[in-house]
Amino acid sequence: MAQQAMPVRDARLGRLLGAEPQAVSGVVLLLPSGEEDSARRPSPLAVAGVRALGRRLVRAGREEGLVAHVVHYRFRGWGGADARLAADASWAADEVVRRYGDVPVCLAGVDMGARAALRAGGHTAVNSVLAIAPWLPEDDRAGAAEPVRQLGGRRVLIVHGTNDERTDPELSFRFAERVKKANRETCRFEVHSDGHGLYQHRAEVAALAADFVLGALYGRGFSRPVADAFAAPPPLGLRMPLASGFGRSLRR
Repeated sequence: MAQQAMPVRDARLGRLLGAEPQAVSGVVLLLPSGEEDSARRPSPLAVAGVRALGRRLVRAGREEGLVAHVVHYRFRGWGGADARLAADASWAADEVVRRYGDVPVCLAGVDMGARAALRAGGHTAVNSVLAIAPWLPEDDRAGAAEPVRQLGGRRVLIVHGTNDERTDPELSFRFAERVKKANRETCRFEVHSDGHGLYQHRAEVAALAADFVLGALYGRGFSRPVADAFAAPPPLGLRMPLASGFGRSLRR
């Protein structure tokens, strides 16, 4: 039986989140979750989830000229060695340069979108990566471990719930440990007792994300927990707890 050809599709950027400022000075590209192997179009629910995060980030950075777009993948499946979601993230960074010029870009992904953000983080326009509950391969200790060298010179923040039953927090810890050895500006926060969606501490996670993105893109001073995590040597900067009062501490 002949193998069915993949449909021809193009990745695209979703509509601008929020009002466009007079001058765009930074861009967040939001990378939704996906599936390991699927030729279907991206899930509308996954897109809606990252869109909410993008709106929060744009509100926090409106005065700075921050904008955000959701990346609409060609397919929802990672595609093995093809790494389709990461390729689409790289295309989106190219498109940002075409539209807005030389502005810093943060890749912000959830689940498999977080893996795409980490993999595409070496793009020349990208200066930071936010990975929330990243889906990472089971064999990250094997010879085909997920690459980390592309993240050199970028600020990297990983956030993961300790009770996540969909993506393994231990794998993201081991990945962060490898990144931290090559790039000190890497930190990882554990959200204790929270699951994959991080619903129990949603406000704290959103505040952490906004603090990181604005600090990375615009040179704002990070809140003390983030600054301490960056400064800490491995592994101390990788298992920073996210306390329930963290969101309030960011609004000082």
